[in-house]
Amino acid sequence: MATEILEIFNAENGIVSCVGAGGKKTTMFRLAEAHSGRVGITATAHIEYFPKSLKSTNYIADESELFDAIRNDKNSKSIAFAKPSERFGRRAGVSQNSIQIFKDIGNFDLLVIKADGARGRFIKAPAEHEPAIVSCSNTVIPILSSKVIGLPLTDEIAHRVDQISKVTGLKEGEIIKPIHVARLLSSSEGSLKNTGTAKVIPLINMVDDGELEKLAREAAKLALQMTNKFDIVVLASMKKDQPIVDVITR
Repeated sequence: MATEILEIFNAENGIVSCVGAGGKKTTMFRLAEAHSGRVGITATAHIEYFPKSLKSTNYIADESELFDAIRNDKNSKSIAFAKPSERFGRRAGVSQNSIQIFKDIGNFDLLVIKADGARGRFIKAPAEHEPAIVSCSNTVIPILSSKVIGLPLTDEIAHRVDQISKVTGLKEGEIIKPIHVARLLSSSEGSLKNTGTAKVIPLINMVDDGELEKLAREAAKLALQMTNKFDIVVLASMKKDQPIVDVITR
């Protein structure tokens, strides 16, 4: 399973950026834990404190100090790093211009990045300044939760409701359907924003039962009809021992 999940998400090596809502950190940590090589874990946006369960060596400092710490750490298999923040319970992301430097000096086989925030919601569309995806990303994984399908579009489940409305045509309070998820995933102002030349592999997460799988599958197939930017959509429940539910292709 470890090898499979890395292959599916094109995360065997290089730089992988996670965006969206409903499972970015869980996905990042699963990829990091599955990799047999040396892995870096960081963010270009604010990120919550790294959990103890991550089993990584953690460095929280200004970038110049981070460079020195990571350069001198030759032994850690997994290194999580970020900058201090005055925001309670959070760390600040590192600059996009520094990512390739961190990748090189850390000699990381894989570097996974949280490239935007969603304030714990299950679906989002990016603001004008988002997402903070580095141009050197090999893979971008846009994420949303299948659990939003069938629910009204409100700020209880969605981050940046106005932007989601603009991208999907759905008004606040209206029911989210598979077509709206597909529009978000396939939009250059939605899940595809700032992805550049990176390989895009959307993830519909929290597919925890048969009904959610049916709805997620419909959304995935519609999204594949709407864009040629990606060739698969992954359905998964990333907190489960066996996370991959299915891989939807054209």
